[in-house]
Amino acid sequence: MPLALCASSHSPLIGLHDPAADVVSEVREQLSGAKAFVEAFDPELVLVFAPDHYNGFLYDLMPSFCVGAAATSVGDYGLPTGPLPVDRDAAYAIARHALDSGVDIALSEAMHVDHGFVQPLQFLFGSVDSIPSLVPVFVNCVAEPLGPASRARLLGEAAGRVLGETGKRVLVVGSGGLSHDPPVPRLEGATPEVAARITHGRNPTADQRRERESRTVAAAGAFAAGSTDFHDLNPEWDAMVLDAFESGDIAVFDEKPNDWFTGEAGRSAHEIRTWIAAYAALSTQGSYEMTSRYYRPIKEWFAGFAVTTAMQQKAGAR
Repeated sequence: MPLALCASSHSPLIGLHDPAADVVSEVREQLSGAKAFVEAFDPELVLVFAPDHYNGFLYDLMPSFCVGAAATSVGDYGLPTGPLPVDRDAAYAIARHALDSGVDIALSEAMHVDHGFVQPLQFLFGSVDSIPSLVPVFVNCVAEPLGPASRARLLGEAAGRVLGETGKRVLVVGSGGLSHDPPVPRLEGATPEVAARITHGRNPTADQRRERESRTVAAAGAFAAGSTDFHDLNPEWDAMVLDAFESGDIAVFDEKPNDWFTGEAGRSAHEIRTWIAAYAALSTQGSYEMTSRYYRPIKEWFAGFAVTTAMQQKAGAR
């Protein structure tokens, strides 16, 4: 059965620290186009590869990958809270096949997900209630040490082989990046308070969450005003990344060391691992075509902001 894809940047700053109105309108138009693409495809199952920002996955136990057989949105940055409509059988099928394929993946019967998962679903479906069924797959993109990017490709390929056998129309979503260096904490060099938070900091109070989110908004304001405390956006690197996905050359990232991603585009540029997994999943079903591509560097959102859609090519198409 056919697969389709939407990979996009996310930013919790949307609506909280926006660029000029014409830029916001332009992005909304692109996201509306992606939503129309999804509506026309009419998926029966959605597979989401996304990161976490120390809201659901912390250093008490940090897997490289985890598939959710049940999942709940934590509701950060004003997003909806509550359970997501997870297809448990599909989640277990993906976990089993990934393990059989040599990809070490964890499984959760109580996954907690943040804006990295929920925001793109809001973009594409309007509300969580409109999602037909879902399999969330966490990809660690911030908590060091990180494995090689090639593992994300192998994970995506394993998931894609399972999706191709479901008999369903499946939408694959990649959420994150591109060049991207927001103030996500690091364990190395962290204060005792920060280290405790990213190790045991589940279920913060409403006041604690508001305080953290206000610090992110303030940092975005400083970055947009010219602060050099963060890695600058890198449109040239972003274009190279998008070119690779458009051409189908997903394995180009296999030999790149982790320091390359960080040095070129910031510590959270590793979020393109979610795109690598998503495009790798799509590639298992044959040649694909990137049907839309949008990009704009938006410092107010701390992101090289991109939206792409893609579909399997029909037999005989070039």
